[in-house]
Amino acid sequence: LSLSLQAKMSRPVQARRLEGIDKNIWVEFVKLAATYSTVNLGQGFPDFSPPDFLKEAFVRALSGENHMLHQYTCAFGHPPLVKILAQFFGKLLGRDLDPMTNVMVTVGAYQALFCCFQAFVDEGDEVIIIEPFFDCYEPMVKMAGGMPVFVPLRPKAPKDGKLMSSADWQLDPAELASKFSERTKAIVLNSPNNPLGKVFSREELELIADLCVKHDILCISDEVYEWLVYDGKKHIRIASLQGMWDRTLIIGSAGKTFSATGWKVGWTVGPNQLLQHLRTVHQNSVYHCATVAQEAVAQGFQRELELYGKPESYFIQLPNELQQKRDWLVQSLDAVGMKPIIPEGTYFLVADISKFKSDVPDVPDSDEPYDSRFAKWMVKNKGLAAIPLSAFYCGAHKNNYNHFIRFCFAKEEATLKAANDILQKWKQEKTSP
Repeated sequence: LSLSLQAKMSRPVQARRLEGIDKNIWVEFVKLAATYSTVNLGQGFPDFSPPDFLKEAFVRALSGENHMLHQYTCAFGHPPLVKILAQFFGKLLGRDLDPMTNVMVTVGAYQALFCCFQAFVDEGDEVIIIEPFFDCYEPMVKMAGGMPVFVPLRPKAPKDGKLMSSADWQLDPAELASKFSERTKAIVLNSPNNPLGKVFSREELELIADLCVKHDILCISDEVYEWLVYDGKKHIRIASLQGMWDRTLIIGSAGKTFSATGWKVGWTVGPNQLLQHLRTVHQNSVYHCATVAQEAVAQGFQRELELYGKPESYFIQLPNELQQKRDWLVQSLDAVGMKPIIPEGTYFLVADISKFKSDVPDVPDSDEPYDSRFAKWMVKNKGLAAIPLSAFYCGAHKNNYNHFIRFCFAKEEATLKAANDILQKWKQEKTSP
């Protein structure tokens, strides 16, 4: 007995790099949504099926005669997939890409991001992150030993009482330039941006590109929503701008591209002198991604290459469908007094909850941002799940934009209608004597 008592570990076991990054917004809100929500517009995944052609490709790969699809494939990407990705992105970027050296397949875009930070960020390196940002950037930079440096998109009020657009949130050029120093190693760009839905304009991208070239830094370009742009907007790839190919890592996702987030197939496209370092991290972490899923995604891209620019292309049909869902949710929120910010891209929409503050009283000196308490109250009392915008800001800035929540509109019509019913009923309760 005395030996077993002595055997209990008393020394701290946690690695220092995990300090302060153990909390995760998704763990908390996914649990709340599962417990209370009748309508979940929180987490960013479609509740509808991927396209039939993609599911059929998966079934063929799974049940076909090629038994090697059940075994390991090339560690850095299944040959048919890296080949078609090189062709496809070569066409988009206007350059010849080598499937073996310019493309690497990862376990979703999430692992691609992790590989980038681990491969390039050293102790004390600074990484510029544009706020609001997808929440994993900050902890991943810190785990690599880096220092996140934040620069905000600042909203400008629209004229004539119009609804705000994500285009109204802009970088201040002088403020952005001031964040670059000799310690800066990289900037993370996310366009279209989650959570705002902002699609960076050519002028904004040129501003970022000029600073990258001037200071000789890397650009980690998270482009997972590249096909989800609306109102005739164009997604411009920063790697296509002058001086940027050699310093840019383009990250993509089959989950977002083909509405199959559970397949966890992502990729990085870039020059070999950068990708060789990602391959080192990849081979010493996950080593390999699911072969069958990669085979199906390869066939999906093959189809899309043949239909590129045609009306029957999924990359044209999906944004058309989602734009209608976006417009519907915009009208629904606006009608009840939650002011939506119209997104130019992604499947997220941020709304101002100021007019609903009377439902959830402020708690002075609270450590928890107001929007976080509001979102928890809303899911528990109204059954509607959303994510607080403060989750997409660093600790010091969480209270600067704490009267917004983020909705996901990549949902079935029935889901969006159910959300509208909740909001209408809520509005009636607020206005009835």
